[in-house]
Amino acid sequence: MAKLVINENKKCGRIEPEIYGHFSEHLGRCIYEGLYVGENSDIPNVNGMRTDVVNALKEIKVPVLRWPGGCFADEYHWKDGIGDKSKRKKMINTHWGGVTEDNSFGTHEFMELCRQIGCKTYINGNMGSGTVQEMSEWVEYMTFKGVSPMADLRKENGHEEPWNVDYFGVGNENWGCGGNMTPEFYGNEYRRYQTYIRQYDEKRPVKKVACGANVDDYHWTEGVLRTCFDHVPEQFHGFMDYISLHYYVHPEGWEIKGSATDYDDLAWYKTLNKAYHMEELVSRHSAIIDQFDPEKKIGLSVDEWGTWFTVEPGTNPGFLYQQSTVRDALVAGITLNIFNKHCDRVKMACIAQMVNVLQSVILTDGARMVKTPTWHAFHMFRHHQGADLLQSSITGAQEIGMEEWTVPDLTESVSEKDGIITITVNNLSVTDEKELTVQFAENKTYEVVEASILTSGDVHDKNTFEVPDTVKEEAFAGYRADGKQIVLSIPKASVVMIRVK
Repeated sequence: MAKLVINENKKCGRIEPEIYGHFSEHLGRCIYEGLYVGENSDIPNVNGMRTDVVNALKEIKVPVLRWPGGCFADEYHWKDGIGDKSKRKKMINTHWGGVTEDNSFGTHEFMELCRQIGCKTYINGNMGSGTVQEMSEWVEYMTFKGVSPMADLRKENGHEEPWNVDYFGVGNENWGCGGNMTPEFYGNEYRRYQTYIRQYDEKRPVKKVACGANVDDYHWTEGVLRTCFDHVPEQFHGFMDYISLHYYVHPEGWEIKGSATDYDDLAWYKTLNKAYHMEELVSRHSAIIDQFDPEKKIGLSVDEWGTWFTVEPGTNPGFLYQQSTVRDALVAGITLNIFNKHCDRVKMACIAQMVNVLQSVILTDGARMVKTPTWHAFHMFRHHQGADLLQSSITGAQEIGMEEWTVPDLTESVSEKDGIITITVNNLSVTDEKELTVQFAENKTYEVVEASILTSGDVHDKNTFEVPDTVKEEAFAGYRADGKQIVLSIPKASVVMIRVK
């Protein structure tokens, strides 16, 4: 029998809430129709933001939202998205579907969305096709309180007080769609651009995010950091606060990808195996960062992650619209547990994307909205936000899978906050229930105060607009207290959350 051993006296770091962040790009129906419908829409909204979607996002305590991209960020010119909407410059979204972008959702609208959600702001700047001046003026427009050309322009556009920009990305995927740069070239450009991201309010500093690697490009991580740390200024603090990492799960490879809903057991294990690869990626990139930053001042921001399948039949291939099933919930559970257990270095992450694109937490169709299984996984994990990671490990776990596509049958993470211990466990088996004994280091009895499970009778199950609650979080009764330990009977293909005190 597998055993989960928890040392509640050993705290291993703080799980930053931003690990549970989200990503919204001008791509398909993520912004328009998904988050923003405009003030004149018949769909209930506040200042153009969908009320139902905002409320659902507040339920999972979204801590930070990244915008406007993605590849879109490095062709986005922020001045096109301010002022009178009828006069805003239109553009072609060359990356995603070739559709016309009317820029009716810009800086003011993004800040309003974050205000309604109650989350921090993560702006991604344009290095690929933009200038240092353009990026610097955007920061001034958003954050300067006094009298200046950009602050005056913001006031003319209806916002007297500056906003708080919590995070600012200096370019996006500059190894690819953001300019096809070498790591050394990007490192030097990062040094130059970040210099002009001015800190106009020392009490609310803008934290800077450097463009990190695509998947296992360790050469990029090492090259960027080596260049940036060459003659690094003495006032290191604020020079680079985060470096990013992007990784998507394609069960059948980049070209084919595979169906989001039609898969066999082999594809199940391929997907989960590739999701579990995040463990190696985080470990190896962190080891490189450790060489330059042993004090762990730089956070790893996995600000694009999730499943990427073939688009749903009949939809625009450039819109990346896909369904979400039990399998996606397990991918989320695996990934979030990995981030939790690496909270000494992973300080922020953003699932891609928030609505109607890739591994969305929400899908919309006109006035209808549905919460995906991934939304329910985030809801179950929300108690980890801001909690202390506790030392934990599973003994007696088994490797399961098919062919070379194997995974541990159980993955977990454990945290403590306000005297309550939260345990999240995933059973990755597509066929078998697993029994897990939970044992604590302290010789005392713990009381279960809450327990829930996310699973379904068929691993292909999903939530549709017609039947929106097929896969949802439900109360979990599959446990028994046995003296100083708790024994869990975890159904196949499930995510379980149990809280004790």
